[in-house]
Amino acid sequence: MKFSIIDYVIFAAYVITIIGVGLWVSRTRKGTQKTSQDYFLASKSLPWWAIGASLIAANISAEQFIGMSGSGFAIGLAIASYEWMAALSLIIVGKFFLPIFIEKGLYTIPEFIEKRYSTQLKSILAVFWIALFIFVNLTSVLFLGSKALDTIVGNGDGSLIMYSIIGLALFAAAYSLWGGLSAVAWTDVIQVALLIGGGLLTTFIALGHVSPDGGIISGIKHIYNVVPEKFSMIIQKGEIFTPNGEDAYSYLPGLAVLLGGMWVANLYYWGFNQYIIQRTLAAKSLNEAQRGIVFAAFLKLIIPIIVVIPGIIAFVINMDPSGHITQGVADNTFFNALGQVDNDRAYPWLVSHFIPTGLKGLVVAALVAAIVSSLASMLNSTSTIFTMDIYKPYFSPKASEGELVKTGRITAAVALIIAIFMAPLLGNIKQAFQYIQEYTGIVSPGILAIFLMGLFYRRATNKSAIFGALFSIVVAFYFKIGQNGWLSGTSLESLFPSLPWMDQMGLTCLLTMAVIAIYSYFETNGKIDEKGIALTKKTFETDAVFNITASIVILILVALYAIFW
Repeated sequence: MKFSIIDYVIFAAYVITIIGVGLWVSRTRKGTQKTSQDYFLASKSLPWWAIGASLIAANISAEQFIGMSGSGFAIGLAIASYEWMAALSLIIVGKFFLPIFIEKGLYTIPEFIEKRYSTQLKSILAVFWIALFIFVNLTSVLFLGSKALDTIVGNGDGSLIMYSIIGLALFAAAYSLWGGLSAVAWTDVIQVALLIGGGLLTTFIALGHVSPDGGIISGIKHIYNVVPEKFSMIIQKGEIFTPNGEDAYSYLPGLAVLLGGMWVANLYYWGFNQYIIQRTLAAKSLNEAQRGIVFAAFLKLIIPIIVVIPGIIAFVINMDPSGHITQGVADNTFFNALGQVDNDRAYPWLVSHFIPTGLKGLVVAALVAAIVSSLASMLNSTSTIFTMDIYKPYFSPKASEGELVKTGRITAAVALIIAIFMAPLLGNIKQAFQYIQEYTGIVSPGILAIFLMGLFYRRATNKSAIFGALFSIVVAFYFKIGQNGWLSGTSLESLFPSLPWMDQMGLTCLLTMAVIAIYSYFETNGKIDEKGIALTKKTFETDAVFNITASIVILILVALYAIFW
């Protein structure tokens, strides 16, 4: 069931609308010149609803629609912990991190490192983040998005992947390179409505096809009765295995999703990731930023319905009586050249097989909205970090506002070109979402430790932070050696424990924080560092709207985990 004329018309209308709105809202008024604050922080004018919508649009991308649906296919609802625990993480960021960031008037997250530690450490982390955005984030989003379009619009044989990569890149560039954060944030309001609406539509239609009786409620009951194990949020060792025979515990190790390493992934991502936090830095006020955070937290509660449930539905439709994925599907969709199950084909397969003509254009527009909004956000943040943290201090300290904006546009273009060439090299990944999380998890524990100690431990020094960063990398690779069994069968094998990577992250972060604390204490003889942040009770005061809505989110989370424990 391929694209029809009406699908192409709907999709084209969406593309024209987004580009038109992006260029319109970011236009330069007659007689004025766009400043760096206009380009990188949307003139600090974003209201709470735009912030919340933009946070979700920046976050939800091919990683979720394709990668997380793939993990839902392989593991089940447990992967939704990334979404539901993110809701709680957002509240923590709004309550305890944002007041400090906004009070310091930051443009970028590396800028906080400079004010708290040193210019040297800021520059090191700025280079790291630019590399991460280009070679991991931009590249993976382009590849996964093109893979989905190749399946839905094409024949799934890879012939459209390169064309899709170029098309998605040009679409994102068409409005974000010129308009900056204003274009990105305001178009995100449209994009998030489309991606949630289109995502729910896909899920509801698929539920109507999964059970013999049809209907959404019947479909929910059917998938729950057929695979009840896929609705367990807390996985025990040996309880659930992926279609390729991997123990799901290695990805989501029990209570670690509530009390362990999941916190490292979520706090790092939502609190110290430039392309996420940049929206809140562009808020009209702290109150607006915090309300936007809670709005995003509410939206995170429903995201699993559109990015996890479809994967479970695809599994149920294609399983045989023994509970395995059958190769009886005519086009062998779920198997790669090695005969392994390719989980990440679940969502494109659903759209390709069950979404009718006319609606398919809308659903693909929703998928592309998720991809392009994230690409635009990553491009803008890459250019912000390079321009404000590298170009301005090291290459042109007296740069004019116009020069900074021009540099930002050129940087974004270069980053996009590199990502276009790198994307096809990603190849065949069994669970892209898990792969990206695990790769980022090598460095995120150390960075999170540096930020947490910088925010809340006044004795933390620059030297201790640098030592902690290096220490965290060593510890992360130590655990990775044991996990990958690189010394298996040798006399050294017993010295390297094999732990789930989420546990590795948690332990690495805690050990790094301890090392920073000990190093700092002896370096300063127990004295407070001169750049330590003085915190008071008033720093973390929030208004009634934030407190009430945040409490509602927490109560809903408790109920969800109680139901699906």
